[in-house]
Amino acid sequence: MLVLKADLHVHSYYSDGSDSVASILQKAAQANVTHISFVDHDTIAGWEEIHSESKAVDIIAIPGIEISAYDFKRNRKVHVLGYNFHRDAVHIQSICQPLLERRHAQSLWQIKQLKLAGYSLDTDRIIESAKHSGTVYKQHIMKELTEQPFTSAAYQKLYKDLFKGHGVAAGDIEYIDVFDAVRAIKLDGGLAVVAHPGQLDSYDLIPELVEVGLDGIERNHFDHTAEDISRVEELAEKYQLVMTGGTDFHGAFGSDIAVGDIVSPSCTTVKV
Repeated sequence: MLVLKADLHVHSYYSDGSDSVASILQKAAQANVTHISFVDHDTIAGWEEIHSESKAVDIIAIPGIEISAYDFKRNRKVHVLGYNFHRDAVHIQSICQPLLERRHAQSLWQIKQLKLAGYSLDTDRIIESAKHSGTVYKQHIMKELTEQPFTSAAYQKLYKDLFKGHGVAAGDIEYIDVFDAVRAIKLDGGLAVVAHPGQLDSYDLIPELVEVGLDGIERNHFDHTAEDISRVEELAEKYQLVMTGGTDFHGAFGSDIAVGDIVSPSCTTVKV
């Protein structure tokens, strides 16, 4: 009997992850993962490589994305996962490409502010480190600033001091309206799922998104407590939503977790 093991939330060097697609897939194979979805932020640029490399290790790759959205009613961020959409993803790309451009411009501005504040940064080297994504993220800037691991107190303090509150490089971009994100995924034939609602407190939004076609809600995530899991299960039952899950793997740019450590409750919820 085939045991399905699906990690439906991993990030690669096509966005803000440190690892290559091939490296992640090798780790997934070693962990006996059978299904995987790379949900790089606001991009599907890696799909051709993902599709090709996944065949080499006999893992089924499900097209995926994590859209950086915003709940303007409650003034908070919300992330929307999209799965198994049409390969060209014209609607998704039409709303995500401007966001990627805004993010890149913001990162270049942040680099400039940090230089003005006296930090020694090599802009060309940062851009080179982000060449696969084509978009510079704060993780690429932090890699240039410190050798401390993401999980260390020193890294987290530096990150907050520079990019949060009154930090010299603080500020954020305009995100995608969450309703537009769900609609785009649905127009492209995909499944729309709210990511880690416990992390961003997205629970109150769920009933409203159901009205525009929301399909699911992420249950299994390292930031979720037992209370979060219970709330997800209640919402899933009430609104007939599928439940997904995964590691939210970012390699060296994220929490200390291995591919396949957290898996989706069921892989049958996603068409493959």
